[in-house]
Amino acid sequence: MKTMTCRQLGGPCDHEHRTSTADEAIKAQDRHLKEVVAAGDGGHAQALTAMKDRWKRPIAGMGWYRQAKRDFAALADD
Repeated sequence: MKTMTCRQLGGPCDHEHRTSTADEAIKAQDRHLKEVVAAGDGGHAQALTAMKDRWKRPIAGMGWYRQAKRDFAALADD
């Protein structure tokens, strides 16, 4: 297991996602962003929009995805 924060995945806070894979961390970040924006946290709205828009430009989106996977791999195990 490794811990990656919302901020490390492009968000504005230090909420921790403890997962065993980078894909799980990215999915947890997506859920986190949707939940806090739905609860009225405007500070996360920009990060949620950026996450959604990332896939409108597939090449740039894949660059972000590959970097997130490298960043996750570089983290120490919990």
